[in-house]
Amino acid sequence: MDRRTFIKSGAALPAAAALPWGSAFAAEAPWRTFEITTTVQVLKPKGVSRAWLPLPMMDDSDWHRSGGNESSGNAARTQIYRDGKYGAGMLYAEWSPEQANPTVVLSSRFSTRDRIEETTKLALGTRLSPSDVAFYTAPTDLMPTDGIVKQTALDATKGAKGEMEKARALYEWIVDNTFRDAKTRGCGVGDIKALLESGNLGGKCADLNALYVGMARSVGIPARDVYGIRVVPSQYGYKSLGAGSEIITKAQHCRAEFFAQGRGWIAVDPADVRKVVLEEPPGNLKVDDPKVVRMRKQLFGSWEMNWLAFNNGHDITLPNSGGRKIAFLMYPQAETGGAQLDSLEPDQFKYEIKARELRA
Repeated sequence: MDRRTFIKSGAALPAAAALPWGSAFAAEAPWRTFEITTTVQVLKPKGVSRAWLPLPMMDDSDWHRSGGNESSGNAARTQIYRDGKYGAGMLYAEWSPEQANPTVVLSSRFSTRDRIEETTKLALGTRLSPSDVAFYTAPTDLMPTDGIVKQTALDATKGAKGEMEKARALYEWIVDNTFRDAKTRGCGVGDIKALLESGNLGGKCADLNALYVGMARSVGIPARDVYGIRVVPSQYGYKSLGAGSEIITKAQHCRAEFFAQGRGWIAVDPADVRKVVLEEPPGNLKVDDPKVVRMRKQLFGSWEMNWLAFNNGHDITLPNSGGRKIAFLMYPQAETGGAQLDSLEPDQFKYEIKARELRA
């Protein structure tokens, strides 16, 4: 397979102080550079086959920079697309019916640095426009902002004043009232109404952090999910919060942000607090265990960036697909003969993701 740098980005649609880990950083964390390589195969092709691979977040920020993408394989066509509503980037690959072993390899480079103590930083003049506030407080297909979602949020934020107090109250409510359910398939689906109506508040990151985002939106706080994948082990001694090896095929992780006027987007991750409770050795820790307390404090306003962000998209229609919308683009997707393949089922759809840190 001959490697080639992308030369085509066509059909793009318009896009809408002290930490618990100690004094490891000064005012800003250092940048680290990584490469991930994703290999996708359609094992039982029938007719035309297609695949969609999430790309690293395409818009640079003060904690993420894109370093470029390259592809190889035997696809008859490859192209970069962006979702028209959220700007989620993806590589699209298409194979003819004659191709017996549809394969595509995507290599992406990116740089990240830890997000630190964002709740204490002021960024005067940093405000969302009314249209952006409306966008980031709107419901999605699986994340309604009325009914049981809004009532639960109102109860959780009772007595809290202002967006920062309410955002904190919601974070603490998620940590105190949900749990990580090891039996949940993949990262969950994020159907927050069903989750609340069940009374069984167990799930994984795409459920628990979506619950945070939906509840925040329901009380007027702009919020969004950030879908991505862990790439290397944690530097701070948490086995549960990092990739266990260079093979990161099952290391997907969804995080969340809320927006505070005059401060900007603020990182949160209540789902990872519950992950520490369940998985951090020796396992099944108490909420008042020092390991949990430490991470509970950190993950309101900070992220360790041993993790790659893909996008913020919901309810995504995959280009050139006749299939149903997907709730989010965090896993490679594929179809063959017009039938969507299960991204968590290896019998017909195989993929492997590898990561490595690039050192100077």
